[in-house]
Amino acid sequence: MASEPDGPLALRAVRFGFPSRPGFLGPVSAVVEPGQCWAIVGPNGSGKSTLLRLMAGLRSPDQGAIDFGGVALSSMSARTRARRIALVPQHPPADVDLSVRDLVLMGRYPHRTFGMFESAADRAVAERAMAVTRTSQFADRSLRTLSGGEAQRVHIAAALAQEPKLLLLDEPTASLDVHHELAIFQILRDRADRDGLAVVVVTHDVNLAAHFGTHALLLDGGRVAAVGSPGEVISPDRLAPVFGVEMTALPLGEAGGRWVVPVGSTREREA
Repeated sequence: MASEPDGPLALRAVRFGFPSRPGFLGPVSAVVEPGQCWAIVGPNGSGKSTLLRLMAGLRSPDQGAIDFGGVALSSMSARTRARRIALVPQHPPADVDLSVRDLVLMGRYPHRTFGMFESAADRAVAERAMAVTRTSQFADRSLRTLSGGEAQRVHIAAALAQEPKLLLLDEPTASLDVHHELAIFQILRDRADRDGLAVVVVTHDVNLAAHFGTHALLLDGGRVAAVGSPGEVISPDRLAPVFGVEMTALPLGEAGGRWVVPVGSTREREA
């Protein structure tokens, strides 16, 4: 098999629109390198999920270019993309009557050359994916029997079983409790640090983005309001005009860093 593209995901002046909203998103330029953990933040309707689908190759930009390792996403087959890029959608199926192990093994499909049966190597990859997401204890249980946080970790395990170079996640901690939120972000940062996986997460939690991210991109009505380090982007001065909420930063004591909290709505005061 010919060598497949590897390296950074590069977005170059990408623009995208819908028939009802032409030119809605962009221009967006960014380079996501191996080992980086990017957070995409912004209000509802700012284009976060649309941008993630462009990164996954599920949509094509109206203008600009997106390439992976120097190869245009649009020129790759779906199978090739699935071996390089994994996407965990905002609402992955939860009511699936499959065991956790079987669901994770489905992540190996892009790598199977012949037949529908997994190899010993496939099973080894799936077992490791369950181990690093701490879902091995659920391996023989049905997905239906798991809590929301447990099930989300299983879907991340299935994505990791694809052995991607880039992992994209759309609101992976939505509706989860604090314990599972922290567990999922820790898993993602560990894979970036230990395996060199490139990670891009769409999230509404700006503090988790600041704590676990290496880079952040702030969207406002489809436009890039800020891009850079979390310290540069996740700040009251940057966030307040985008969210319409006055914010302040509180120190985290001996741990260092800061916690950004809302203190009042600027839009109410303007009304």
